[in-house]
Amino acid sequence: MRYSEDHKAKTHQRIIEEAALRFRRDGVSATGLQPLMKALGLTHGGFYAHFKSKDDLVETALQHAVQQLETSTAVMSEGDTPLQNFIRGYLSTRHRDNPGAGCPLPTISAELGQRGQASASTDALVRNRLSMIEQNLAGEEAADESVLLLSAMVGALLLSRSVQDPQLADRLLKTTRAQLLARTTGVDA
Repeated sequence: MRYSEDHKAKTHQRIIEEAALRFRRDGVSATGLQPLMKALGLTHGGFYAHFKSKDDLVETALQHAVQQLETSTAVMSEGDTPLQNFIRGYLSTRHRDNPGAGCPLPTISAELGQRGQASASTDALVRNRLSMIEQNLAGEEAADESVLLLSAMVGALLLSRSVQDPQLADRLLKTTRAQLLARTTGVDA
């Protein structure tokens, strides 16, 4: 049975969306192609009609996650205090508890770095975040401060997801959020 080009394009998009979710939620290494395709009701062999390799899918899914993130970041950054709103949203329990829909940096960047497969999409995401943060800071040190803020946010989110104790997980988010808000506005969380 032959499928239309539209069917192939829709299937391709479904694979990307599911992979983007699973890579952010579970990590790249923990996401096998066979279970991924099975979850979509597709065969493992059918994967290669859409992608050259898992690495090809990783890059495509990461690009998709970055596009999704741009939309949610724009919403988080609205209002009179966009940087503070971004910090609050990023270091929230909602973001922590939904890694499949959140920022790919805590899950994917460490894994890609360990595998020696840094990504141009990660570079673009980091540069965009640094630029957004820097634009909302004053002073000569804004560029360096943006690196510190982004690193602290990603690190706190990663640590908060990695501990078993819920009070410690919340403390990591709350303390980092409060410190970053105080650093950027003089206001507590």
